[in-house]
Amino acid sequence: MAKNTICLWFDNDAEAAARFYAETFPDSAVSAVRRAPSDYPSGKKGDVLTVEFTVAGIPCLGLNGGPAFKHDEAFSFQIATDDQEETDRYWNAIVDNGGQESACGWCKDRWGLSWQITPRVLTEAMAAGGDEARRAFEAMMNMTKIDVAAIDAARRG
Repeated sequence: MAKNTICLWFDNDAEAAARFYAETFPDSAVSAVRRAPSDYPSGKKGDVLTVEFTVAGIPCLGLNGGPAFKHDEAFSFQIATDDQEETDRYWNAIVDNGGQESACGWCKDRWGLSWQITPRVLTEAMAAGGDEARRAFEAMMNMTKIDVAAIDAARRG
């Protein structure tokens, strides 16, 4: 296990979430599924308690802790994409699997985790600063899923 791991609290479906992430994103995998050695407040002996997995190279631990805590936008995964095809692929995988769209490139998966599907062209425009960043930012503010061509056009003015 990595020295620093992101721990994500799930009601009872950490394994399903981890397997979805592993199937959806490159450099992702489920490495271990651990079962409870005895009963606990939200589960029974033998239930999946934790799942060790990697999402796009980031080590994570899914904990089936029960319904006490819910995910919110204070935490999100940000996935950098190279083009519209890659942006669409990740966005659609999340939204079409019971997730929901939000604004400015954000969406939420069916487990309530937030994702920012961010084309590099947008990140580069923001880093450029000045009018280029302002135009790209203003274009983004009217989008749900990011439109790479529209960001490119906004960058050029």
